[in-house]
Amino acid sequence: MKKSLRTATSLSLLLALILLNLVLYRGILPVYKDRLRWESTGKIIWRVPVDQKLIALTFDDGPSPTFTPQVLDVLNQFGVKATFFVVGRQVEKFPAILVREAREGHTVGNHMYTHSRVDKLSLEALIDDLRRADQLIYNLSGTRPHFFRPPDGYYDEKIVAAAEALNYQVVIWTWSQDTRDWSNISARTISERVLQNARPGDIILMHDQGGDRSNTLEALKLILPGLLEKGYKPVTLDELVESRAKKPGNSVQDQLHAQARRRAGGT
Repeated sequence: MKKSLRTATSLSLLLALILLNLVLYRGILPVYKDRLRWESTGKIIWRVPVDQKLIALTFDDGPSPTFTPQVLDVLNQFGVKATFFVVGRQVEKFPAILVREAREGHTVGNHMYTHSRVDKLSLEALIDDLRRADQLIYNLSGTRPHFFRPPDGYYDEKIVAAAEALNYQVVIWTWSQDTRDWSNISARTISERVLQNARPGDIILMHDQGGDRSNTLEALKLILPGLLEKGYKPVTLDELVESRAKKPGNSVQDQLHAQARRRAGGT
């Protein structure tokens, strides 16, 4: 009887802890909803419908003085271009790395200056933060970024409004291509996840900053030959969007062209 009571008490405590963790977890992470609505408008991209076997590698949170140069070396080794969503504070510390990214033909995107919890910022604070990073990138590369990836992949009306204010395209990532390389999983596990899930138009999420990214680096050395062997061509987000399949109602490409014209002072 006492043993059964102890077991019941232990289970009750365990259940209470699980429920508490869920509540706390939901309080930490933003809520994701209405993807279909946003995707249908073209204002947020998770993947791009293409007629060719194109796929985009993206790296978040850099630049890192340790890992970003090594990532660039591997990309150069395979003749591949990628997209780097940089954090303004990191750019200030390591400007030469951003200059190298741009010089070698990679796309540089805006991942905010502070990498803050965007769901906790006002619209004005978010725009100011993005603008600060935008100016840094422009001063160093001579080109203004036109892709914005919100930290944690969070999205809502405020994200879209901030992006529209600065003529940005919001880009998340293909959810089946979240490598979770930050979780200290092995390079082989990362590469197998990418290669097994690969589809034309996918946007792959990796990280070149935020801890020991050795697993990311080693995974990249497996992913690139694996993709090439499968007939995929890794490209920048610019190239992926430019190659978007011509379908009725397709507006993302036109939006990017319009953004470029507005930035150049045209109409």
